[in-house]
Amino acid sequence: MTLPAQTHEPAYITGLNTPQREAVLTTEGPVLMLAGAGTGKTAALTARLAHLIATRKAWPSEILAVTFTNKAAREMRERVGRIIGDAVEGMPWLGTFHAICAKMLRRHAELVGLQSNFTILDTDDQLRLLKQIVAAADLDEKRWPARQLAGLIDQWKNKGLTPADVDAGESERFANGRGGELYTIYQDRLKALNACDFGDLLLHMLTILKTHRDVLESYQQRFKYILVDEYQDTNASQYLWLRLLAQARKNVCVVGDDDQSIYSWRGAEVANILRFEKDFPGAAVIRLEQNYRSTPHILGAASGLIERNGGRLGKTLWTEVDAGEKVDVIGVWDGPEEARRVGEMAEDFQRAGGSLDDVAILVRAQFQTREFEDRFISIGLPYRIIGGFRFYERAEIRDALAYLRLVNQPADDLAFERIVNQPKRGLGDKALAKVQMFARADAIPLALAAARILDTDELTPQARRALGGFIGDLARWRDMASTLPHHELARQMLDESGYTAMLQADKSAESAGRLENLNELVRAMEEYETLGAFLEHVSLVMDNEAAADGEKLTMMTIHAAKGLEFERTFLAGWEEGVFPSQRSLDEGGLASLEEERRLAYVAITRARRKCTILHAANRRIYGQWTSSIPSRFIAELPEEHIEQESSFGGGESLWRANWSQNADPFTHLNRGTGRGPGWQRATSSYSPAPTRIVEARASAVSLGNKGRDDLSVGQRVFHQKFGYGVITQIEGNKLEIDFDQSGHKRVIDSFVTST
Repeated sequence: MTLPAQTHEPAYITGLNTPQREAVLTTEGPVLMLAGAGTGKTAALTARLAHLIATRKAWPSEILAVTFTNKAAREMRERVGRIIGDAVEGMPWLGTFHAICAKMLRRHAELVGLQSNFTILDTDDQLRLLKQIVAAADLDEKRWPARQLAGLIDQWKNKGLTPADVDAGESERFANGRGGELYTIYQDRLKALNACDFGDLLLHMLTILKTHRDVLESYQQRFKYILVDEYQDTNASQYLWLRLLAQARKNVCVVGDDDQSIYSWRGAEVANILRFEKDFPGAAVIRLEQNYRSTPHILGAASGLIERNGGRLGKTLWTEVDAGEKVDVIGVWDGPEEARRVGEMAEDFQRAGGSLDDVAILVRAQFQTREFEDRFISIGLPYRIIGGFRFYERAEIRDALAYLRLVNQPADDLAFERIVNQPKRGLGDKALAKVQMFARADAIPLALAAARILDTDELTPQARRALGGFIGDLARWRDMASTLPHHELARQMLDESGYTAMLQADKSAESAGRLENLNELVRAMEEYETLGAFLEHVSLVMDNEAAADGEKLTMMTIHAAKGLEFERTFLAGWEEGVFPSQRSLDEGGLASLEEERRLAYVAITRARRKCTILHAANRRIYGQWTSSIPSRFIAELPEEHIEQESSFGGGESLWRANWSQNADPFTHLNRGTGRGPGWQRATSSYSPAPTRIVEARASAVSLGNKGRDDLSVGQRVFHQKFGYGVITQIEGNKLEIDFDQSGHKRVIDSFVTST
């Protein structure tokens, strides 16, 4: 198209680059604004919104503008308001998917059996209702947790599936085929309560738009223009809802970056943005490629990495700023050395005049922050955790510490109160109140009061059995503490108390991370001679966390860092099995590998001036030293944009050559230690176990393979982690298996053996 001359143009267009201007002025027809990291997509999106109103192409009430978060919606409203003034207040359809659908649903609630004043249940209310349904179905809640059913129903709603749409295969995912039945009961109960959950807001509106043509046409006529931010993060339900609304006028502009689609675990489908041109033939694809954030070396490293992905639309980021420093890739001996090196470099940055507020450590999983936190506490380096709690503040860590405190100090009433019914032991509020009264009457600790009340008839038989079992466990654990190493005692307590099993039964996205945190806690205990010494360390750490405000280094997961930027970033733990995540590769195969690579791309592009990637030769995993190899992503970084350094020799070039040639990177390993040439170091007597190496090898060799010929549907197999199971489906080298103890899993065929 021919763009207007630069003279007499509105202020909101002045300063935009050519592709941004095109994205603003191409108002008619479908538009895909493919906006790379740091390319000013928010400026272009808000300018486009302001342009539609300022040129009177639509009234504010005739524009649908959808965001993913309330924060993004507020920012967009504020930016547009600065351009067009009070007119922005007339935009009732600017908001999140859920907020807009809630507004629509209140107008049409009766079409799905609700009243307009329906209640939106929060997560706690939803779980309470599902627990009632599971109990009424005569199911063992420990075997089939309500939280697992809630996660499954959420997945179905994200896919746009009503109970009638759930087939037998999907229904098999819960309670031996009763999933669909329980979903139906749940939806009926919600209607009886005149309530819905967050997933219903979209699902009900999708149902209404599909089944009531008059409602659909009224919204299609109302919305002359549709704008959607972060389109790569849409799930199936959101995608279908938007496509229905946009089909009539087709004046839809979606903004996104297929290279930053990293939320598949919460239902996002990168395919939505990849097929936009098929959904809307003739769509204008406008690429925003000029980056205003990072240096050429940082962009070159990130671009070279992401080019390895097959499922992408493609773009090349560039910048006019000076080249800057290359991306540092540093190999260290182990996790503690990684924390020391990062601490030293952060302090060097601060001494050179930089602010700690401009420094970030980005990790793949939350448990990785523990080693950094302990190091920073010891050297007095202030830090903050974004998107989560500090390690020792996390609920599962506080619970585990309460168990340890109660063994170490039986009079710790606060610890007793926290874990006496965690996990649930069938102790009701009345029973616990009687224990409290007994303790106050005799001025004794709660644990002692609990032991004494067992000799009375104050409690019901059920409560007496539950409390007696707990008190007996405490006594036994205290006896064991004199002979068993404290870290082994901690692991045994977590297992025998049922706490580990409780988390394993929780099928939510957070449960795996909580288990990882507990394993990291046990590993941390090994560094202290006694349980008392460890608990004293934790107390000092917690006390230090109340430090005054001031400059602080930031730690967060890469997922939490999306949309943020920092002058100086450290990307820690780039080893096979950690990043890319072995669990993700096991469950998702090649698709998960590509998402992990997009996550790496996001991590690198958070840096403005300096990016450092670190990997350790050894990690302590589940109490054992484990050798690690550098992440395959390191080998995929273009050499002209990186500077490599190693604390333990020249192993990186070997790994890079092996990965890049698609060869087996394990051929040259020393079989005894799991370490390659140049990885020798006379430092301690341990010999890291090669478990992680073996898993990484299997993953590296298997991804992309056609699959094994010796496996078939119905065959019984064994997996080292999940145990015995039966193959239910084979897709290339990916297997779907019903495990006897672990339920339904999707794994790579290299990890199983036939029985």
